[in-house]
Amino acid sequence: MVGPTRALMPDYLRLIALFGIVVVNVQFMAFSLLSGLATPVAETTAEMVTLWLVDGLALFKSYSLFSFMFGVGLGFLMRSAVRNGHAFSKLYRNRMIGLFLFGVLHGCLFFPGDILLVYSVTGSILYLMRNWQPGRLTKLGAALVILPTLAFASFVSSPGEMPEDIVALERQVMTTGSLVETIGFRTIAYAVMSPFVLIFQGVAALGWFCLGLAAVKSGLIDNSDDPVWTRARRWCLVPGVSFSLLASWLLHAHGITAASAVLLIAAPVSTLGYLGAIAAISRPPGPVLSRFLVAGGSSLSVYLGQSIILSTVFSSYGLGLWDAVPRPQVVLIAIAVTCGLIVALVVWRSAFRLGPFEWVLRRITYAGQGGR
Repeated sequence: MVGPTRALMPDYLRLIALFGIVVVNVQFMAFSLLSGLATPVAETTAEMVTLWLVDGLALFKSYSLFSFMFGVGLGFLMRSAVRNGHAFSKLYRNRMIGLFLFGVLHGCLFFPGDILLVYSVTGSILYLMRNWQPGRLTKLGAALVILPTLAFASFVSSPGEMPEDIVALERQVMTTGSLVETIGFRTIAYAVMSPFVLIFQGVAALGWFCLGLAAVKSGLIDNSDDPVWTRARRWCLVPGVSFSLLASWLLHAHGITAASAVLLIAAPVSTLGYLGAIAAISRPPGPVLSRFLVAGGSSLSVYLGQSIILSTVFSSYGLGLWDAVPRPQVVLIAIAVTCGLIVALVVWRSAFRLGPFEWVLRRITYAGQGGR
């Protein structure tokens, strides 16, 4: 149960970020993954408004929140290893191996836009910085977030177009392909996309890892009333979200692709604002909310569960709804699936201490260490 002595901010952060991630990811599960890497086309006003809100409020921000939490997780794992007398280097090595295996299976079987492999690779680099002081981690983290953001701003403002034959193949597979054909296509797409995702998102993710680890080392994550969170909320939330929504509107309502650069640049500012806002609401919850926060703590199970269910719903081997449902309804389906998973995990966690995928990852992490 969530108690007053527990750091509450991570629980709220994970729960909120799960909804942000799914409304972004479902756009690439229910519609073309390949052509969607450029600028998705809205065919109706309702779809345009949906894309405007999804991109303005969640795109590039949800993954940043989760990356921040990854760094926090490293700090917590270090605390646990010291407290229980485990060899941290072996625990962390095993954890990265587990994430790598989950990432490969997730990307090939369900969603080529997987982020777990990126986390395992860049997380291994984070290990080298585990003993750094908070100030040093913060400076490097800020640089790793800002510099690649500026570097890739010009790239996203002029996206290329996918060859028509490749897009046609994707449509054929996703609308009429068998399970084996769909997995084959996803595996190829995952192999092609992974190096790009590793470069594009990996560097910035490492920056957020550093900031999350610094938040643990400095005690910020344990004190949601710290002035740092107040300043983040006051100076970053409104400007970041406002510029993100404006850029998203220019992109989807007026087709100004250069607005993608503004959307990307505003994302770190929005993320800091979100962190400040989450800190403001991170208060001891009532009995019902506490159960949902604990279930949201099984974020790996929810994240993978989202992909498993939604990829089945929209693929031809499942319900066959790929490119057949308007975007507003697709977002509602994604939110409903996430709510259902959280409710299911509330029931699960009433009987078991860990979510199913967290249990597997913990078994891998503590292999040979006597952990349970």
